[in-house]
Amino acid sequence: MAERRPRNPLKFITDAFNWIGRATLLAFQILKVLPRPRLYLNAALQQAYVMGVASLPLVLFMAFLGGAVTSQQTGTQFSGGLPLWVIGSVLAASVLTELGPVLTGIVMMARIGASIAAELASMKVTEQIDALYAMGRDPVAFLVTPRVVAGLLVFPLLVVLADAMGIGAGWAVGLVTVDGLTSADVIYGMRYYFRPWSLWFSVIKGGIFGLAITFVACFVGLEGKGGAEGVGKATTTTAVVTTLLLMVLDVLLVPLLKAF
Repeated sequence: MAERRPRNPLKFITDAFNWIGRATLLAFQILKVLPRPRLYLNAALQQAYVMGVASLPLVLFMAFLGGAVTSQQTGTQFSGGLPLWVIGSVLAASVLTELGPVLTGIVMMARIGASIAAELASMKVTEQIDALYAMGRDPVAFLVTPRVVAGLLVFPLLVVLADAMGIGAGWAVGLVTVDGLTSADVIYGMRYYFRPWSLWFSVIKGGIFGLAITFVACFVGLEGKGGAEGVGKATTTTAVVTTLLLMVLDVLLVPLLKAF
């Protein structure tokens, strides 16, 4: 029985730095393409349409559930201890600053991110990307930039719709499930909390999430290798990395909410 060689503890660190370096190079390649919209704009609009229309029902459904749960739990936990209008404040604060962007990001991560990674990894392992190079076409301009730009365009719009659905669903469910709650209470609570910056923060957060998810998915897909197994590995890696990245970004963006 052959002995297993001890794993080099530095290999993980060197692999991580190599991964970051290649991702940085890809980001610079995208930035070089951006000043030439004729190369990617039509494809980006097509990708944006596909991403937005296909994902909208699931995004709205998740936002509906998030808003409904928020109003029910707030009504249950604060019942008898605080005035009922607090439900409106908690609902608006939770949906605008957290649930709307995060739930949209999770849906798009699972649906769009995994799809992009699988598509590009399949093209990589079947040498279609090498064929683009042979024909003098830039894969970054042709495949990557349209998807990243589309994510940057679509995610904020989906977040706005998710915010509206979440608040509307929480309002309606709260009236049914919380004894004594009225629409006047909900409206007063939302007006007490609401600041225009909260909505802008939600939109900015959605744009950052969209950029992060599509970029990571494209990068991991282009790194795919090893046939069908490599495609599966790229899809799994995308799901794991984007999940962690969304949570990290969610924490890092909190000071931005407090800044204004």
